[in-house]
Amino acid sequence: MMPLSMAKSGEIVIIKKITGKDEIRQHLAELGLVVEEAVKVVSEVGGNLIIQVKDSRIALDKTMANRIMV
Repeated sequence: MMPLSMAKSGEIVIIKKITGKDEIRQHLAELGLVVEEAVKVVSEVGGNLIIQVKDSRIALDKTMANRIMV
């Protein structure tokens, strides 16, 4: 497992685990970021990401991306 922040542009990864407080995990779940969901990295700059999950694109800073293990 590695943090999502280490994924590269164009990579498709599967979420294995989400860490952090319940509020953070709930917020990410509302965005569609749940365990076993496929995520495509659209753009990556210094660990900050734009990802595609389902039909939505979401921007995540490196701190938040580090909570998502793939």
